[in-house]
Amino acid sequence: MILQTEQWMELRRFRALREAGMSISEIARETGTNWRTVKKYLEQPGTVVPERGTPRKGCIPQVVTAYAPVIDAWLRTDITLKGTVIHERLVDAYAFTGHYQRVKMYLQEARPRIAAELGLGPGDMDGLHRRFEVFPGAQAQVDWGTEGKLLARSGIEKVYSFHMVLSYSRDPFCCFTTSMDLATFWDCHRRAFAHFGGVPKTIVYDRTKTVVRRHVAPGKAVPLHPEAVAFAGHYDFDIDVLAAYRPTGKGRVERQVTIVRDHVLAGRSFASLMELDAAFAAWVPLRRARTHRTHGEVIGVRATRDHAALRPLPARPYIVADRHLRPVGKDCLVAFEASLYSVPARRIRPRQLVEVRAGHDTVSLHLLTADLTGSTLLAVHPRAAVRGQWVIDKTHWDGLPDGHTRAVTTGELTDDRPAARAAASSTSPLQDLLQRTGADQVPVGRRSLQFYDEIAGIRPVRLVPPLDTTTEKETA
Repeated sequence: MILQTEQWMELRRFRALREAGMSISEIARETGTNWRTVKKYLEQPGTVVPERGTPRKGCIPQVVTAYAPVIDAWLRTDITLKGTVIHERLVDAYAFTGHYQRVKMYLQEARPRIAAELGLGPGDMDGLHRRFEVFPGAQAQVDWGTEGKLLARSGIEKVYSFHMVLSYSRDPFCCFTTSMDLATFWDCHRRAFAHFGGVPKTIVYDRTKTVVRRHVAPGKAVPLHPEAVAFAGHYDFDIDVLAAYRPTGKGRVERQVTIVRDHVLAGRSFASLMELDAAFAAWVPLRRARTHRTHGEVIGVRATRDHAALRPLPARPYIVADRHLRPVGKDCLVAFEASLYSVPARRIRPRQLVEVRAGHDTVSLHLLTADLTGSTLLAVHPRAAVRGQWVIDKTHWDGLPDGHTRAVTTGELTDDRPAARAAASSTSPLQDLLQRTGADQVPVGRRSLQFYDEIAGIRPVRLVPPLDTTTEKETA
C-alpha cells in the first residue's frame, strides 16, 4: 500500500518516536494526534514510504528561478545577506511577485553552493552558535544593563541594572546601582548569592574591565583582575570569560535584561534605587510561576533543584575595595570622584599622599605606612551619592584656628594687666602710653647744631662742653 505524502510523513515521525521508546499515548500527546490514528498507522502492515525523487520534467518553473543570477551575485558580495533583505530588494528593484518562502527555500540551496565557490568553510559562517544545557547549580551568567535617566527627577543622572541568571532554571536576580565600578560590581555578586542561597560552580562574563585586566589576542589566555581572582577564590567558583564579540555565549542573561525592562520598568516611575529593587522583588514570584518555553518546565520548580545544587556561602563575606592614591589638601580634605572627604588634621600634613579604598557604600582613607600605634586607618565615611558632595567629620578639624578669638572695637584699647589698672587713675593718657612702651626710661643726649657743622668740616673744630645726659623729663 502506497501512502499519500502527508500520511507517510506522519508515519515516519510516529515510527521514530516509537523506536525511541515512547508509548502510543505519549506519541499522541507529542504530535497532537488521536491515539487511534497513531495505532492505525503503526500497525498497518506492508506500508511503503516513497523516497524523495527529483522534480518531474515539464513542470512550471518557479518565479524565483528567473532571479537566481541576481541572488547569486548578491551572495557572492555578502554571503551572510538575509533572506528578508533579498526579498525586499527583489520586490523594490525587479518587481518580484513571488513569496518570501520561495526566496528562503532557494537560499537553502544557493548559500552553501556560493560559499563553496568562494572557498569559505563552516567556520567562516557568522551568526551561528551551539545551544547547550547544563546541570543544576553548574553555571550562572552575568551582565549589565544601562537604564538611562530613570531617576533623573531624584538628581541621579544614570542608573544601571546588574543581572545574574542561573543557566539551568533561568531563575533571575537583578539589582539597580548608580555605578559599574569594581566595588559595586562584586557587591552585587554578594547580593545575588544571598538571593539564590548559594554560589554556582561557574559564572560566565564578557570581557569587562572589572574581570579582565587587559585585552589579548584571540587564542591567548585572558589575564584576570587580581580582585576578581581573590573574590572567586573566596566564594569557590570558576570564572569563564567569553571570546570577544560572542554575546550569544550568555544569551540567557542577555534575554533577561530585556525581560526585566519590559515587565518591571516599562510604564512606571520610581523615586529611588530602593523602589526599583522592591519592584523587581515583587515581580520575581510571577516570573517563577511561568513555564519557560525552552526547557518546558515551571521556572520555580526547576529553580528548586538549581538552588539545592549550589555551593554553600562562606562564613564571612569578601569585601572588594577599589584603591586609589590621592593628596591631602591644606583644608584636610581629600578629593575622590569629584567629592571631598575629611581626614584628621593632627595625623597628616599638606600634600601628603593617602590611600583611598572605595567600597560599595563606604570610603576609607589610610596612611601609606603604619603610625606608631601600628594603624593605617585615618577615617571611614559613607560614600557620596552624588558628585560634588562634602563628606566631613568636624572633629577632624580640632586644633585648627576657627576665628573665635577675632574681635573689633570702636573705643580705646585698655590694658587688663593689674599694674596698668592700678596707675590708670593717676596718670594721663600720654604717660600711660610712655609707661606701656618703656620710653620714659631711655636717656636722651643733647648737642648744639654747631657740633654737627664742625664734624662736617664747615667750621674749625672747637672743644665743646661734655654731653648733657640729663633726660628730657628732668630738664622739663
